[in-house]
Amino acid sequence: MICDGRVVVVTGAARGLGRGYATAFAQHGAKVVVNDLGGTVNGTGASIDPAAELVDEIRSSGGDAVANGDDISEWEGAQRLITAALNTFGRLDVLVNNAGVVRDRMLVNMTIDDWDAVIRVHLRGTFAPSRLAATYWRERSKAGEANNARIINTTSAAGIYGNPGQTNYGAAKAGIAAFTIIAAMELERYGVTVNCVAPGAFTRMTETVNAERAEVRPAEFDPRDPNNVAPLVVWLGSEESKDITGRIFNVRGGRISVAEGWHAGPTVDKGARWEPAELGRVVPTLVARAAPNADLSGGLSS
Repeated sequence: MICDGRVVVVTGAARGLGRGYATAFAQHGAKVVVNDLGGTVNGTGASIDPAAELVDEIRSSGGDAVANGDDISEWEGAQRLITAALNTFGRLDVLVNNAGVVRDRMLVNMTIDDWDAVIRVHLRGTFAPSRLAATYWRERSKAGEANNARIINTTSAAGIYGNPGQTNYGAAKAGIAAFTIIAAMELERYGVTVNCVAPGAFTRMTETVNAERAEVRPAEFDPRDPNNVAPLVVWLGSEESKDITGRIFNVRGGRISVAEGWHAGPTVDKGARWEPAELGRVVPTLVARAAPNADLSGGLSS
C-alpha cells in the first residue's frame, strides 16, 4: 500500500498500459481518476463506457475511483479532468500522462492530419494536464503547504531511439522526454518530481508495429504483458521516489534501465571558423569515433 491515500489521475487509463496503472494504484491504496476518451487507437470516436467499466471493477475490489471522459488535449477538457480530482477527492498528488494515439505512415505517405492528430494528443495532451496540475501545486507551495507530488510521462523507444514509419509518433515522444527533463528542473522548487517511462509491452498501439506475439503458457512469465510496467509507475508515484526526478526509464518485462540522454561525443576545435572544404576530412573522422545511434532496444538485446 505504498500509495495509500494518494490521489492519482491517469490519462488513457481504460485499456492497455493505463488500465494496468490505474488498477495497480488502486490496489496500493490510491484514489484514482480514470480518464479515457474511449476512442479508437487512431483517435476517432469517444465513449465514457471503457472508463466507467474500469471504475466499476476498481470499486468492486474495494478501491476508490471516478471516471472522466474528457479530451485532455483540449484545454477545457484538461481543466475538467484536474477539477474532477480536486472536487471528488479534495487534492491531487500524482498525474500520469499516458493517453496516446498512433497513425503510422512512412514520411512520404504521411498526411498533415496524421501528423497533427498524433502531435496533438501526445504533446498537447501531456502539456495541458501538466500545466494545470503544476499551477495547483505552485499555489499550494505559495500558501505555505508542502507538496510531495509527481508527474509521470510516457515516452517510447520510437521517440528516444527511433523507428521507421513513426516520424509523427517518434517526434511527439522525443518531445515528451525533453519536456520531462525541463519540467523537472522547473517544478522541483514546488516539491514536484517529473519522470518518464518508455514502456515495452503488447497493447492496441504496439499491434500496429508488431502484430506478432510469442505464445506464453499460463504458468509462464509474459515479458510483453502491459501490467509489467505498472510497478515502476506506482513506485514513481509514491512518496518513496521523492529523490528521483528528470529521468527516463526503459521498462519491459522484468527489466528496468535508465535511458541516458544526448552527450557531446568526439570533438575537434580549430579555434577559428571552419571552411566548408576543410570539413570533408574532419566530420567523417568524428562520426567514425562516435558511438552509433542505439537501436529500438536502446542498445540492449531485445
